[in-house]
Amino acid sequence: MKKPAQQPKQIAPRGRTAVAKTPTLADIAAEVGVTKITVSRALNTPDQLSPATLEKVLAAIKRSGYTPNLLAGSLSSNRSKLIVALVPSISGAMFTATMQNVAEHLQQHGYQLLIGQAGYDDAREDALLEAVIGRRPDGIILTGIVHSTQARQKLRAARIPVVETWDLTPKPIDMLVGFSHPAIGKAAADYLWQRGCRRPAIISPDDRRARLRAEAFAAFYAAKKIAVPSVEAPAPTPMGDGRTGLAALLHDHPRIDGVFCGSDNLALGALVEAKARGIFVPQQLKVIGYGDQSYGKDADPPLTSVRIDGAAIGRIAAEMLMARATGQMPKKKIVDIGFSISERASA
Repeated sequence: MKKPAQQPKQIAPRGRTAVAKTPTLADIAAEVGVTKITVSRALNTPDQLSPATLEKVLAAIKRSGYTPNLLAGSLSSNRSKLIVALVPSISGAMFTATMQNVAEHLQQHGYQLLIGQAGYDDAREDALLEAVIGRRPDGIILTGIVHSTQARQKLRAARIPVVETWDLTPKPIDMLVGFSHPAIGKAAADYLWQRGCRRPAIISPDDRRARLRAEAFAAFYAAKKIAVPSVEAPAPTPMGDGRTGLAALLHDHPRIDGVFCGSDNLALGALVEAKARGIFVPQQLKVIGYGDQSYGKDADPPLTSVRIDGAAIGRIAAEMLMARATGQMPKKKIVDIGFSISERASA
């Protein structure tokens, strides 16, 4: 008797492995012996369940590794529970306090924060904004004022609550919390003037907000018939740009007696370069920075700097968005938090 021909053994394609089935809401419900609605309540409104049932459902969720489909929930509720914040750079410390306070305040209300790096290029920010709008977050926090007409139109048309921060304008897209950069430049110039600085200079990042500060600083001295030399460095600025910036200024203007730096990194570099050249700070050269970073007080000498309350910006921006999330309007749509000068030994 002829043996039946053996079927060829099926060999899985090399490199492929079996993929485990993704657990679903129905799987959790079946395991615990409850309805899918009960599992959903355990995730979204746990106070509606008895402690015993809630404990069983949560234990099953933990064992299975189940993760809720937030997109499906957002489609049904029209809420993503997601806020997007765009910052110029995530490598520096300038915006850390702002983002930390935003995240903490949002978390208290069940919202999550997603941070995107927009850079200092308007075209790049416009492209990133378009991608963000397409994902329909519940709110957007922007660093600075949006100047692109197209971006402003898209943001308004999307009807997503927007908070512009770290700048000031009488015509925000929606809401705003910030301060005046020209006012900072003028205040820094007046500060150095009051301390006898008559041959000042500027080391500035090349972004728009830093230029506003530098222009106002120069205008203050121009009104007194004093020209202010300046150098720019690509933003974001490392400490080394402060050293090379001061070296360039001293090469062309060896008698400068003060320098306004557009960031604390630049100011710290200027202090290092001055010390390397045997220039006494503040006796021969006064140095003032911007941002009042925590390391400034430990510099040699301790750094005088313009202080911005970044934590307050974050808290107020989050409060504005949460007010809108509950159908309310914030008490004020434009908040100017101002600034101060932290006086230390460098100026």
